[in-house]
Amino acid sequence: MATASIKSVKTGILQIAYEEAGPADGKPVIMMHGFPDDPRIWDGVVADLAGRGYRTLTPYLRGYGATKFLSDATPRSGQQAALGKDLLDFMIALAIDRASLVGYDWGGRACCIVAALWPERVDRLVSIGGYNIQNIPASHEPAPADIERRYWYQWYFNTERGRQGLTQNRREICRMLWEMWSPNWRFDDATFDRTAAAFDNPDFVEVVIHSYRHRFKAAAGDPELEAIEDQLARQPKIGVPSVVLHGACDGVDVPAGSEQAYRHFTGPYCRRVVPVAGHFLPREAAKDVVEAVIGPIV
Repeated sequence: MATASIKSVKTGILQIAYEEAGPADGKPVIMMHGFPDDPRIWDGVVADLAGRGYRTLTPYLRGYGATKFLSDATPRSGQQAALGKDLLDFMIALAIDRASLVGYDWGGRACCIVAALWPERVDRLVSIGGYNIQNIPASHEPAPADIERRYWYQWYFNTERGRQGLTQNRREICRMLWEMWSPNWRFDDATFDRTAAAFDNPDFVEVVIHSYRHRFKAAAGDPELEAIEDQLARQPKIGVPSVVLHGACDGVDVPAGSEQAYRHFTGPYCRRVVPVAGHFLPREAAKDVVEAVIGPIV
């Protein structure tokens, strides 16, 4: 297994912690984690890709691990435009002109945003869960009851009780989400604890709460990001070569949710449903992720 080194790089507003493995001159693959997670989700994928000569980079998102804001005055935003801009800024700071982007959940959103708005920087997109750009203008339209019940945590985080609950019980809540969202994945305490340390970031709660409030228009966005949010509100198409993966047993984002994702993609595209896997698909089916990065798009 390739050994990843922990590094950091400064952007305009963040010092982003990230792990890097593989040869420095290898083809870059940037992998973005989601909520509630950290770069450990990519360990199996990193080991395989780095062993094949790829340069892998796995950042800690804002609010996670050792990633930190440079100024107390910067809004602790978790909105989708912030995640996409962070990924773009990360690439610029490291002088990475183009890369393959791989992500799920929050990280998948960041990857989809860069692929849609800055396609010249993307060789290939692997988006776990489908077209992950939120349709915020339509956010008040109710979903079927079974989908609504899966989003209980989002409604909880839109209350002050939810903010206090996440502050006091973040590990218990996050572990329960792991169990609910990937019901066939059996992990031990050590596996969870290695990742849960990333939730001790002092900005974790504020970033998470803002993310789940902004998407339902219950919190204002960062004024510096309004132009990007305006573009995302139009649900931009993605024209780069793309593979969508979806866990057949995803406990929060059901596979039916990505069946029509092809409508958002105009370039080479395919969708694969991975049997048994749940929401944390890279932990459960690393080989399927690797194949999506390096294999044909069919």
